[in-house]
Amino acid sequence: MAEVVPFKGILYNPEKISNLADVVAPPYDVISQEEHKALHNRHPNNIVRLILGEKTEEDTKENNPHTRAAGYFNDWISEDILSRDDSNAFYLTSVEFELEKKKVTRFGLIALVGIVPFDEGIVLPHEKTFSKVKSERLELFKICKANFSPIFSLYSDTGNILKTLIDSISGKQPDMDIESDKGEKHMMWRISDPDVRDFVSNAMENKKLYIADGHHRYETSLNYRKFLSETDPAFNEEHPANYVMMYLCSMEDPGMVVLPAHRMLHDIPDSKLEMFIENAKEYFDISEISLIDMGPEKARSDFISSLRSNSDKNTIGVYIKNRKIFYIISLKPGIMEMKYADEMPESLLMLDVTVLTRLCMMDILGFDQAMLDNEKLISYSSVDSHAIDAVDSGKCDIAFILNSTKIEQVKNIAEQGQVMPRKTTYFYPKAITGQVMNTLE
Repeated sequence: MAEVVPFKGILYNPEKISNLADVVAPPYDVISQEEHKALHNRHPNNIVRLILGEKTEEDTKENNPHTRAAGYFNDWISEDILSRDDSNAFYLTSVEFELEKKKVTRFGLIALVGIVPFDEGIVLPHEKTFSKVKSERLELFKICKANFSPIFSLYSDTGNILKTLIDSISGKQPDMDIESDKGEKHMMWRISDPDVRDFVSNAMENKKLYIADGHHRYETSLNYRKFLSETDPAFNEEHPANYVMMYLCSMEDPGMVVLPAHRMLHDIPDSKLEMFIENAKEYFDISEISLIDMGPEKARSDFISSLRSNSDKNTIGVYIKNRKIFYIISLKPGIMEMKYADEMPESLLMLDVTVLTRLCMMDILGFDQAMLDNEKLISYSSVDSHAIDAVDSGKCDIAFILNSTKIEQVKNIAEQGQVMPRKTTYFYPKAITGQVMNTLE
């Protein structure tokens, strides 16, 4: 049973912060070095100081990014820069963004969720996590005792949960209304109506929650609760650390967008590149689009259009350096079953990312697990033009352009207790950090 409850959120005080856009940030794990510096310099109360503080050569166990984050957090509360709501509420958010020249809106509910181990089948992962990241986040939890960022999760909305939430804010002014650097419009409303709160909590009881982004933070929440249960005599079932803050999105929301994570490979031997298409013919049907015959702009357009029109098949786009050809490779029937049926279930077997990783990268290009884990050999982008441009500019040797993974695939694989290959999904846009925070004390 999923326990989804309202809470007394901690929010930036608009009377102290004239422009709330100055203090929010993307999730910590997608902030580039350039963004980090810009956010840090933008405003002395930007939340980046809490989620991803600056490191120095003089850092010690007593003075480091985590201890400084706790200091900022406590100072901002005492100075009323951050204030806690007086009553429990749900926080309904919306983000309006542009996708393929169309305006799209996605809603997300920020609430507390009772944390349970994955094996209980209530909160389910779909990706692997890394122990180094979890240990680093656990130290932040121990010192700051707060959730600064919500975990992005999905639920199947068969009971009009989202409609009820939207109806409850009809005609009301948002409590937050900002525009991000990327032109995304973010709004947030407090929902404190007891009837609405009870309806949502009751409707969520029979739901499974699927983690989209934030696997490390969820597992860290489990580890933090375990740590407290072993070290704090006052810990009990009522302790706030039994819950974690989540950003919950309906799978049926028309604004739910999953982008692909295109692969750009570096330092591939020329002999491997030269023979890739020839070797791929054993497993794929291959068509070509010539940039010379059609012109670069028309060729690009036809390349992407052809790829998208075959999204129901295992079809991958390929672009190789020093060739003025786009390749569309479509998996022949039965190949994955014949080669790898003993290694993984069918739900994983037929993912485009599995076909790419196992067949193209490992079998044809000769990658091993160490190479798959080497960030110097593989980079990612959710924008197909960026991947293509990287080949043209010489920044990578070969680009693989993918179609998006479907929400239903994420759901099925999570329910089977399986995990997807790394960077299978890119939920867009990310849930911003700084709209609401939650204390664990």
